[in-house]
Amino acid sequence: MSSEPLILAFDTSAPHVAAALLSGDKIISERIEPMQKGQAERLFSLLEELLTEAKIMWSDLSAIGVGVGPGNFTGIRISVSAARGLSLSLGIPAVGVSSFEAQAIDLARPVTSIIDARREMVYIQELSESAESLPELINMDELLIRTKGLSTVGPMQSVSVVAIARIAKQRYTECNLARPTPLYVRAPDAAPPRDPAPVILP
Repeated sequence: MSSEPLILAFDTSAPHVAAALLSGDKIISERIEPMQKGQAERLFSLLEELLTEAKIMWSDLSAIGVGVGPGNFTGIRISVSAARGLSLSLGIPAVGVSSFEAQAIDLARPVTSIIDARREMVYIQELSESAESLPELINMDELLIRTKGLSTVGPMQSVSVVAIARIAKQRYTECNLARPTPLYVRAPDAAPPRDPAPVILP
């Protein structure tokens, strides 16, 4: 195998299952399958297919890159849990990459990254060389006011999994390897059950 770091990246924070293999700066393979449901059942089989087609073993990997959102709650949990599990079982680092960072990968800082949150809402985060602002959920009217005169990118519903792989590779090279954590900006859509919890008898 090449001495270049080999990164397997994947993302299910949007209505898709997406994965890419990156060796150094070369994209070995990339797959994107639009999917509203069923990401959990499809993710590992897609990863296996990607590795098999590239004739790469799980043990060849240097690191895992994973999209941490913001986006679909269930999708984010699927990817982050999978990345943590692979990291533990393979003994390699997992690197979380936000959608904000991924879509702004090649842009000069500062830049305000905008992600479509549906329902006339967007997620925004200002990215700079020295620091990042806290991500926010705002409406479209506020967006026009907040970003007037600023450099922006987006809004987008999904980002490139190759960008996630490239950022993961950079962080792996720099040993910037914080454990991936889901990036939730809005409250979940699912409401708590109305029925009271069952009483547990002694």
